[in-house]
Amino acid sequence: MPAPTLSAAGLVLRPLDAKGDAPALFAAHGDERTHQYWSGPAHKSVEETAAYEQGTIDLPGAHVWAITETGGEALGRIALFVQREGVGEIGIIIRRDATGRGLASKALKLVDDYGFGELKLHRIAADIDPDNSASISLFLRAGFQREGLLRGNWKTHLGIRDSVIMAKLRV
Repeated sequence: MPAPTLSAAGLVLRPLDAKGDAPALFAAHGDERTHQYWSGPAHKSVEETAAYEQGTIDLPGAHVWAITETGGEALGRIALFVQREGVGEIGIIIRRDATGRGLASKALKLVDDYGFGELKLHRIAADIDPDNSASISLFLRAGFQREGLLRGNWKTHLGIRDSVIMAKLRV
C-alpha cells in the first residue's frame, strides 16, 4: 500500500514513484558528495536509482515519500521503515540543489508525526554515519537524542563504518 500524501506549508510528501522519480532522485543518488555517507557508492545511472528506490518501496513495512514543494518534482526522498511493532527507522536523502530551504526539517517532522500518530509507533530511530554532521544536526533539531555508537556496524564503499544511533520516543 503506498504511503499517504502528507503536507505542510511549502512541502508536499507524496508516494514515491520509483521509475518516474528516478531521474530527479539521480541528482542525489548519483552525486558522490551527497551519497558519501550512504551504504553504497553513488549510483552510475538513472536505472540504478530506479531499481534501488523500487527495492526500498518493496521492503516490508516501508512507507516511502518523494519530498516536493508542491507535489511535483522530487527534491529528495524520505522513508519510514516499521521494523517491528511500535518501532520505526527513518532514512532521508535530499538533492544538493534543494538543501538549505528547510525541506528536510519539514519532511522529518511530517513523517515523525505520521509515525507516532497514524502508525502509533512508540520509537523512531535513525542510523547515521558519525561523520555526517549535517544529518546528525537535522535529527537533533527534530528532537532526536543520540543514544549510542555501534562500532563497525556497516561495510560500505568507504570501508567499515560506525553508526550513530539517534532516536525519539513518543511523548
